[in-house]
Amino acid sequence: MRISAAQRTENENRIRAAMDRLLRGEIPPGGKCDIKTLAREAGVDRTAFYGTRPYAHLRIEFERRLQALQQAGDIPDPREAQITRLKTKNAKLRERLTKSEQTITELADFRTQALARLAAQHEEIVRLREAAAGASRISRLPPPRTTVIGTCN
Repeated sequence: MRISAAQRTENENRIRAAMDRLLRGEIPPGGKCDIKTLAREAGVDRTAFYGTRPYAHLRIEFERRLQALQQAGDIPDPREAQITRLKTKNAKLRERLTKSEQTITELADFRTQALARLAAQHEEIVRLREAAAGASRISRLPPPRTTVIGTCN
């Protein structure tokens, strides 16, 4: 069915108004910032935006403006913005998790080394005590006094 030039102009005006609303972030419930929602908001058949159909140039304009907004860091669709924000947060959390796991591994290695050193030192102390007990020329000092003379202020 053919439409008149006035109807086509009216449809283009509705499409441009819907395009502006969507790109400002006024997304209807259940919609996205896409051609399907644009067609629904403008009251035009979605197939009119593809191929050699009458509003293909408006689809190209819409996609170009949407891409320019996204490259500028402004995402009109709140769900898309939330998805982008959550992906960024997820990447940061994964990075923190990797660093935490690396730190835990390093600390566990340090703990193992420290325990090994303590065990070696203990063995050396035990060996030295046994060697000292077996030697007869070593004289033992008397134990320290435990009684206090005078006041301790």
